[in-house]
Amino acid sequence: MDLTPDTPQPAPETQSHQASGRRIKRRLMYAVAGLYAASLAAAAVLILRAPARGPANGRDQAQSILALAKDRDSVGWIAIHGAITNSQSGRPWEKGSEQWVRRIKAMSETKGVKAIVLSINSPGGSVGAVQEIHSQILRIRKEKKIPFVALFNDIAASGGYYIAAACDKIVAHPGTLTGSIGVIFSVSNLEGLFGKVGYKMEAIKSGKFKDIGSPARPMTKEERELLQAMIDDAYGQFLKAVADGRGMPAEQVRPLADGRIYTGQQALDAKLVDAVGDSDDAAALAGKLGGISGKPRVRRDVERISDIFEMLDARFHGLLQVQAPILGELSGAERFGLEYRWRGF
Repeated sequence: MDLTPDTPQPAPETQSHQASGRRIKRRLMYAVAGLYAASLAAAAVLILRAPARGPANGRDQAQSILALAKDRDSVGWIAIHGAITNSQSGRPWEKGSEQWVRRIKAMSETKGVKAIVLSINSPGGSVGAVQEIHSQILRIRKEKKIPFVALFNDIAASGGYYIAAACDKIVAHPGTLTGSIGVIFSVSNLEGLFGKVGYKMEAIKSGKFKDIGSPARPMTKEERELLQAMIDDAYGQFLKAVADGRGMPAEQVRPLADGRIYTGQQALDAKLVDAVGDSDDAAALAGKLGGISGKPRVRRDVERISDIFEMLDARFHGLLQVQAPILGELSGAERFGLEYRWRGF
């Protein structure tokens, strides 16, 4: 005979009420998230569409003043912040070389823009993405005769400096970290870890170099020589970009381009930048190069829809996706390819 007392079970009506309560909570959470997103979007629309203040019943006058100001000669301002890579997810608001190129092109085609300031705060990034932005700047300078001024913020190293080398002038804060002119190809060796956990990786390959960079084994001498040749070639491209951009012989640039970093003041002494200063100095220099007299009007790049979605994505990312912190740290190990990037950042 089973003497175990029966565990009391909720009545069917109670279970139904609990399930209904959970559904209501979920709906409320989604409703709050939706209202929050809608409020941000509405606020952005109101701010972007708000008419200029003017005299009572002077709406036409205000609109005419706005139209006149819109066409006035100005300096375009575009921020390039963070690691420079190609977009991976395909989301239209993701920061990547394609989006920055599109913004630079759009600014160069904006009526009244006579010069462009690139505000750079980046440790660099992948070679292809960096070179894409660099070549587009050179093309716009050549075809549209629009001068560019690079402004260095906290850091403008490696690929960040590569992009700046395409500009007419470079302004850095005295304490900016810059330089790190060079190339890196990172390879992880996890052979010892695999041995401890009993994991073994075997590659069936068509050629001896097909699994070059495999983390499951040491790199051979031939593989190291092959990769070094690639590094040397990409380094030569970097060296030429700096020499051409700065108007210096390659022999003069090479001693400065061994991967070391500089402060803005040190870079000025080494002729890697043209001046130390701040955002006002960069805007004034750009205005002068663009033929604007007096203090130039600055037209800042604003991606209205993409910036809103980017903000919402960052805000709700933690609610929609849970990821252990260690995975974020290890994600860098999955990065492959040549990089114009300062790895200390």
